[in-house]
Amino acid sequence: MIHELKEIIQQAFNNQQKGLKNVLASVVFLEGSSYRKPGVRMLIAEDLSTIGAVSGGCVEKEIIHRAKSVFNDNQAKIITYDGRYRLGCEGILYILIEPFYVENELFNRFSDAIKRREIVEIQSYFIKEDEAFGNFGSQIVFPTQEAFAFRKNSSFEKEKEIFTQILKPTFKLLIIGGEHDAVKLCKIAANLGWEIDIITSAKDPKTLKDFPGANSVIGETPETIQFENIEENSAIVIMNHSYIQDLKYVMQLSNYQPKYIGILGAPKRGERLLNELFELKPDLNPDFLEAIYTPAGLHIGAQTPEEIAVSIIAEILSVFNKKEPFSLRNLKGKIHQ
Repeated sequence: MIHELKEIIQQAFNNQQKGLKNVLASVVFLEGSSYRKPGVRMLIAEDLSTIGAVSGGCVEKEIIHRAKSVFNDNQAKIITYDGRYRLGCEGILYILIEPFYVENELFNRFSDAIKRREIVEIQSYFIKEDEAFGNFGSQIVFPTQEAFAFRKNSSFEKEKEIFTQILKPTFKLLIIGGEHDAVKLCKIAANLGWEIDIITSAKDPKTLKDFPGANSVIGETPETIQFENIEENSAIVIMNHSYIQDLKYVMQLSNYQPKYIGILGAPKRGERLLNELFELKPDLNPDFLEAIYTPAGLHIGAQTPEEIAVSIIAEILSVFNKKEPFSLRNLKGKIHQ
């Protein structure tokens, strides 16, 4: 969820340039179950514009109303929202509402952490009460142990409850291919906040304008490509529409150990590719072969490029979340343990 925090920090910084105060609402504790879990956040500007959400849309209006006092007196508070009576959920949300100010040093350090793909930690101090005012608040801690509070001149009562959230780097998707279906996959993945890099043919290079939402677009060949940061929190989808090119890229990738390599194409094509891969490189690591998914995607009857993109993204999520896909109506008990 670091992409959500990235949007919040950027918007708060923009609001400050306009002379607007900001307030941050964070779910820091949950009794029972709810649509979203602790760690979700919502930014409210002084003009009552918002970004982010802490639920499916039902709680936000009340948070905006109850945040007005924080704008007036600059004092953080804890509120609760009982979804059992209002939403039909089974839980009580504890929400920290605090003044939020992004100093230049924090903005620059956070931007650097995003580029470096660092893990960051959020620490929020609070008490489990409703409509409680006090010296509550949050801070962000970087791997270098640099800590920045979310408001000026703050020293939190650290003997209180603490909610700690570890935020991993943005999930990375590497798409190898430059055709229409690659564009559709890029667009849908971008809506999830993923960091997307595109490799297209060196003979037919494309630009960022061709791939809305992409982080980078380069023209390369499998013989010269150098892969970086593809083994942690990242997936690869090969969709060249060229069997030879696909095979060459897989050969190059066999020097690494990514967790997911999806390859577009029919089952027979996939079998042929794996057989040739064995012949060319008989000493392949079995774990590398386990990471290859061909044909890429879940079997949901997808036909259009958009539907195929959804099936591929769903498969990637199932692999990284270590879940075997099935209909939730067949689930007994809680969705999230």
